[in-house]
Parts: sequence; C-alpha cells; structure tokens
Amino acid sequence: MTTPAYMDPAKIEYLTIHCAATPRGRDVKAATISQWDVRKFGQISYHHVVDIDGNRVRTLRDDQRGAHVGGANTGNIGICYVGGVETNNRPADTRTDAQKMALLTLIRTYRARYPGIIIRGHRDWPGVAKACPSFDVAAWLKEVGE
Repeated sequence: MTTPAYMDPAKIEYLTIHCAATPRGRDVKAATISQWDVRKFGQISYHHVVDIDGNRVRTLRDDQRGAHVGGANTGNIGICYVGGVETNNRPADTRTDAQKMALLTLIRTYRARYPGIIIRGHRDWPGVAKACPSFDVAAWLKEVGE
C-alpha cells in the first residue's frame, strides 16, 4: 500500500460526500472499504467512512491526501457512507437516519474547523459521470438548514 501524500490542512477547501455503492442494508465496515480502495487505487480513498449504524470511522488524517475525486484530491476531505444502491444495483439514497446524523455531525465539524469549506457530492465535480453519492447534497443541506 502506498502511504498517502501529505496535504496541507491550511489549504483544505472542499469536503466531498461519497457512497460505497453497496446495496441497501448490507453491513460493510470501513476496513473492508479501505481494502477495496487499496486494491483499486493503491491507497485508502476516504478520510471517514460512515457505516449503516451511523458509526464514523476515521480512515485518513486531514493532512493525508485521499484518492476519491480524480485529480481533485488535494485540499479535499472525502467522506463515504455505506450504501448508495438498491439491491438491484440502481443508485438510491439508502442513508439511514443514523447515517444522516453522522454525516451532518462531520459536516458541522469540518465547517467549524475549516471556515468556508465547500461541501459537494462526488457527482457535482466537473467531469464526473456517476450518481455518487446517490442524493443531492446541496438540496439536503438546504433541507436540514445548513
């Protein structure tokens, strides 16, 4: 496994929400997602993984660059929730209430830590042709008053 490159925390500008593209209700742990990423990308992709019970697992430090948005990983925190597809593998917002609360807690923590941080879904990045994270991040943040 490659050691993630250093990323200056003073230059963190973005937080990107992802889904693991695992079927609704499938209990996948952060360690498994990290293993998948190491096999595919040679390193851990996300800074945090949120499991279906809402448990938040830190997988990278803020000063470690992830591998989650193509060429836009520097200055970008990646958070992945377990789920994001139905059992037929079609994209769907499968977040549990516990996951929604955990995501909101992480977002609020990062907004306090890095004022002005921009929150996006993976699909909101230019050139990304994926449904990930299988919900509209901006609309959800507006809905919850963020």
